[in-house]
Amino acid sequence: MSDANTIDGAVLAPYLERHVDGFSGFRTIEKFPSGQSNPTYMITADSGRYVLRAKPPGVLLKSAHQVDREFRVIKALHTTPVPVPRAFHLAGEDSPIGRMFYIMEYLDGRIFWDPALPDVSGNDERAAIYDAMNATLAALHGVDIKVAGLVDFGKPGNYFERQFSRWSGQYAASEVDSIPDMNAVIAWLGENMIADDGKVSLVHGDYRLDNMIFANDGARVLAVLDWELSTLGHPYADLAYQCMQWRLPHSSGFRGLGGIDREAIGLPTEAGYVSRYCERTGTASIGNWAFYLVFSFFRLGAILQGVYKRSLDGNASNPEKAKLYGLAVPLVARLAVETIDSEA
Repeated sequence: MSDANTIDGAVLAPYLERHVDGFSGFRTIEKFPSGQSNPTYMITADSGRYVLRAKPPGVLLKSAHQVDREFRVIKALHTTPVPVPRAFHLAGEDSPIGRMFYIMEYLDGRIFWDPALPDVSGNDERAAIYDAMNATLAALHGVDIKVAGLVDFGKPGNYFERQFSRWSGQYAASEVDSIPDMNAVIAWLGENMIADDGKVSLVHGDYRLDNMIFANDGARVLAVLDWELSTLGHPYADLAYQCMQWRLPHSSGFRGLGGIDREAIGLPTEAGYVSRYCERTGTASIGNWAFYLVFSFFRLGAILQGVYKRSLDGNASNPEKAKLYGLAVPLVARLAVETIDSEA
């Protein structure tokens, strides 16, 4: 663990005993090795196990790492059909560790890091897991934001236009070397921005298999994690982002499904997955699919570039992995260009 990410349990424990109901008998705190944006820790205590999720140390990009938004949304979703951990407490920037963090419950289940699911029982379980992921996404987009108290969780207007502006700015702020394909994608999106069709829902922003916890004994989803990028926006952004990841190469560090015969191992085709989502949400069809995919590649590239820049600045959660992410940005941009050339 890097010094910057070390948390002093002796300083933290008295605070948790005062602010987290039932917390007692602090034992250990250990950082999870995964995760690049907001460092996440396992806390073990006499009263049970907990998860602490914090902003990273150092100077941060504006509007990034908003763990307070994460806390708000998982707290709001706790009484909806969308499974989330219980949120216990949010600490401000004046917390004992010197940065904002929140505490949530620890859930014992399975996280699948390989989307090909090589370790499950067989094709039937693989199909069930993907169908559960599809059903959970449809449930998320069906949440009544007014009832959930989230009507002010995003800005009005064209979601894609707003996100394009945000991530173009974030990318420019973290750019190290010029990437011609990324520049071409940014230009194409600006020239082909779709009109606002009025669809608004709560969107996760990073919806993928390894941001979910599944039951140890089946395909039931116990929780959706990592809500840092959640907002009010367009539901097809989540859907395309997930399908985009299936196009990423499996042989790289992307955890994609590119190059794998999905049907042979029991996974739905992209078209089949989209069709099932449409059935669940009462959607006839989805136009402009190429735009949604290209936007997803662009946004992922901007996120990876930001992680890479933090590694150069010395405040990445996992510095060595972050440097590898920087090398991946040109590949993401190339896949976006290929999508434009073949499908747009």
